[in-house]
Amino acid sequence: MNHAPLFHAGELAVQQRAGTRALVDGFAPQMVRDAMSLQHQQFFAQLPTLFVGSLDALRRPWASVLAGTPGFVDALDARQLRIRAPRDAADPLSQHLAVGDPIGLLGLEPQTRRRNRLNGTVTQVDDRHIDIHVDQSFGNCPQYIQAREPRPAEAAALPARPEGTALSAEAAALVQAADTLFIASASPHARGGAGADGVDVSHRGGRPGFVRIDTIDGHSVLTLPDFRGNRLFNTLGNIAAHPHAGLLFVDYARGDLLQLTGDAELVWDGPELRAFDGAQRLLKVRVEAGVWRPGALPLRWSPAQPASQLAQTGAWR
Repeated sequence: MNHAPLFHAGELAVQQRAGTRALVDGFAPQMVRDAMSLQHQQFFAQLPTLFVGSLDALRRPWASVLAGTPGFVDALDARQLRIRAPRDAADPLSQHLAVGDPIGLLGLEPQTRRRNRLNGTVTQVDDRHIDIHVDQSFGNCPQYIQAREPRPAEAAALPARPEGTALSAEAAALVQAADTLFIASASPHARGGAGADGVDVSHRGGRPGFVRIDTIDGHSVLTLPDFRGNRLFNTLGNIAAHPHAGLLFVDYARGDLLQLTGDAELVWDGPELRAFDGAQRLLKVRVEAGVWRPGALPLRWSPAQPASQLAQTGAWR
């Protein structure tokens, strides 16, 4: 059982403000562990994709996705995970990951709406695999996951291109049509082996168009609603203390990937929040850099079956 602190100061502060501190104290010790359960070990091994959160040299978070034949993620034991997957040189993950780095993982199976999270430390990395020691492991609820069935496809040999502070028309179109995104964040003191002071990657879902784009001072600013979740506030706690985030958008029909990083802030009240039914807070990300990777994901997915929780949410007014 994990006796290290389960949360850092940013997470505790957001839990306090949201009124969930006492509730979290009751269930978190049974939920957040320092080793994978057998069920979680088996779950990771059956996935064709794995979502990854990491930090670059400027300590900016990036969200990435790795893909392979199920079994490419292998639990060596309850505290060690091995990823065997080729990495694209255009993926920011390939450009900065090193031994000793903190890393966040999310296993998500859209067709069953199952997902599990793992935060850890890179113990070995080369062109063939990444080895990770488990710092924190916990399951997540199935809320807001759109069900999709994957099928293998060839990755397109198309060149990646950088995205600047203002999104290209192609990137903006993907964001505006998205019903799903993945978000990476980190504590201000994120480092390997530090337990709660690590890197997270998480899922967000909504009706198509739930992410709004504004242009402010030459920067694309993405605003998304934060709905009721697991009450741990790992992502928002990170952002409250280290106001930066990485976003990943997937084109499930074409395999295109859009990765962005930028400054982030939370909006707790006001007319903008009231403009989106079901939102408890808003998250804003001011884009600083990005990369567009056309056809990079060697999978295609069936049309989405919307999550039932979307019935309690609205759209931008």
